[in-house]
Amino acid sequence: MSKGVTVKRTLIAFLAINLVLASPAVADSKSKSVKAVRMATLKCAPTRAVGHTPKDVAPAKKLPKKLAQIFTFETNCGNIVVTTVGAKAPVTITQLATLARNGFFDNSLCHRLTTQGLFVLQCGDPTATGTGGPNFTYRDENLPATAENNYPAGTVAMANSGPGTNGSQFFLVFADTTLGANYTIWGTITQGLDIVKAIAKAGVKGGGADGTPNQNIAITKVIVTN
Repeated sequence: MSKGVTVKRTLIAFLAINLVLASPAVADSKSKSVKAVRMATLKCAPTRAVGHTPKDVAPAKKLPKKLAQIFTFETNCGNIVVTTVGAKAPVTITQLATLARNGFFDNSLCHRLTTQGLFVLQCGDPTATGTGGPNFTYRDENLPATAENNYPAGTVAMANSGPGTNGSQFFLVFADTTLGANYTIWGTITQGLDIVKAIAKAGVKGGGADGTPNQNIAITKVIVTN
């Protein structure tokens, strides 16, 4: 094993511990150009969202007859739409829907961005400290295989502090990422991945590869659709 590979894997492991959490060539070139312009011109409205005490929401006591299919995260930078995995993660989806419908995520900042080794934007903590969450936890579901890029771009998964500690924090993957198979995958970004990529491109406050995003992005509210 080369030294470069060892260093890369060590960095990934270090960051993961704290993850609590068309002609084809011509069309591809045009597509990349359009995406670059969109990312460069992304406009985020000012937000008054700040870290605050989480709202007290009781957990769902049973699964609904129909699981939530779509989560629309309305943010100051535009809508991020997540299509759920349905029956593959019924408990996770049910508890997140319960939190969302009771305003738990309203006016909360996405508090963490990682841009090296791991490529994720982490949200779902009203306190914006990385330690906040609801007053309950629940089990892991739909864990991926242990493999290269097992959390591909567009994946939405739960952050945690160990097995069975899921709460409200989740991460949005903006580039293919390799992690231990420890984080429940509950959805895929079907609209707004360009927004997450633009936030990532703006970097981390104070430089570095892990910390508060330079560009504030706040969840204004979440609309859940069955």
